[in-house]
Formats: sequence, C-alpha cells, structure tokens
Amino acid sequence: MKHLARAICSPLLIAAFLLLAANLTSAEPPQTQTFDSKGTKISYTVEGSGEPVVLIHGLYSSADINWRLPGTIKSLAESYQVIAFDLRGHGHSGKPQNEADYGLEMMEDVARLMDHLKIENAHIVGYSLGGMIAVKFAVAHSERVKSVVLGGMGWLKEGSPLQAFWGLIPEKERRRNGETPAACLRTFGKMAVTEEQLKAIRAPVTMLVGDRDPCRKLYVEPAAAARPDWPVVVIEGAGHLNCIFKPQFQSELKKTLARQAKTMNCKTARDCPLRFAVLQQLLIIRNSP
Repeated sequence: MKHLARAICSPLLIAAFLLLAANLTSAEPPQTQTFDSKGTKISYTVEGSGEPVVLIHGLYSSADINWRLPGTIKSLAESYQVIAFDLRGHGHSGKPQNEADYGLEMMEDVARLMDHLKIENAHIVGYSLGGMIAVKFAVAHSERVKSVVLGGMGWLKEGSPLQAFWGLIPEKERRRNGETPAACLRTFGKMAVTEEQLKAIRAPVTMLVGDRDPCRKLYVEPAAAARPDWPVVVIEGAGHLNCIFKPQFQSELKKTLARQAKTMNCKTARDCPLRFAVLQQLLIIRNSP
C-alpha cells in the first residue's frame, strides 16, 4: 500500500501545500463565470485571444492555484485564448456527493465547456489528475483535440495496479481532504486507457515532468515506452508539487504549445517535416503488435 500511495503523489501533502499557496497570493483573479454541466455548476475563466488552450488542474487544486498563482494563465494569455476551469468537486465548481457524478463526467465537462463556449477544438493541457483527464479526452474526443501537453502525468493503464488503487482508498482517508467529496477519488480509475487506445491518439502529445517526480517512473516512462514519438521534457530540480512553479516548466510549456500550434497548421511535408515524420512513426506504432 505504501508503494501505491506514492502513485497518487501524496495527495494529502499536495492539499496542504496548495492551501498554503492559496493563502500566499493576493492578486484578484478576473470575475469567474459558470455554466451548468449535466446538473453540476462548473466555474471557469476565459482570458486572452488566439487559438484556444484548455487548462485542467490537478487533484485538490483549482484553476487559480494550479495555473494562475504560478503565472501560467497570464503568460499564455499573451498568445492564446486561455480557458481555465475548476473540476467538479474542486474550487468554485459544484461538489456533488455521488460517485456517478464523477469519473467520466469530469472528462465530459471539458467537452461541455467547449460546447458552451462554441469552441470546436483546442490545445489541452493537464497537470497530474488533469493529465489523466486530458489523455482520456484525447481518446474519447479525438476530433476536438489540437494537441496535448501532460504535466506530471503520462499513462494510467487499463487493468494496472495504479488503476485499481483508487478504488481501494479507505473511506476515512477519502474524508480527510476537505472540500473535495469522498465520492470523487474512487472514480479516477475510469480515466485509464488501454494500450490500443493510447497508440490510437493522433494529436501531438508532449510530457513535462520533474526530475524528482515519482510520477515520472510510474506514469511517464510507461507512456514514453508505448509512444516513443511523444517527447519527454524533464524539468530540473522539480518534484510533483513544485514543478508548475519552475521557470523551465513555464518556458517549456510555451515552447511546446507554439511548436504544436505551428505543426497543426502545416499543409505539406516541406512545410513541417517533423510533423510528417511523427505521423509516419505513428503509423508504425499503431501497426506494431
């Protein structure tokens, strides 16, 4: 159980850290908006202009803590339309108490938010739990994904012990996290995908992970082994908690989005040889046993 606890990257420690971080910020965020997502209120902000980028935060966090506090929203809004929202069960969004209201509904909230904003497709950026959701979204709604950036996350494999772990969390443990309902945690295993599904993802994917992040070995390395065409950028001197605050994380995220946006606009192999080389590699991967 101790090894499996590391798989979720010490959520109780994350909660304490993020609570402290929330108290350190004095900047007032812009006025949030809400919409109804299948009966649950979802809180979000939209800033900047350009190609849309959807930011999905991690467990026990919020859009403000995960993305606004480190300056990510401000930085990206210089070049993109940045949509940041609080997952159901988190932040200012609704907190239903039934397990049926979580799991895949958290992933579908992304699609519903895009529908609400009349956004056809977008770049999807997810950190930690948000990365699990991003991968599942790329599988379920491939036509709506321009590209994916995974922070501190890679592949939650269908049928793996890591998937099973979430359903094994003791009730008392699931009640300690404060505002996030206990029902939320038990459903994260539904974000798992099969190897076949992982290999079928056609959108360009890049993974950013701290050099000291335990999720690097647990999730990122398996993803890289199955998808060698997905670049892995290692953030120096970073664990799971502080990675989003590292200047290298910020700069690599901007560079990755710029590169992926350019790649998506390519028309011929001469325009973007890298994209066509990646597509060729993807065909090899998809046809491999």
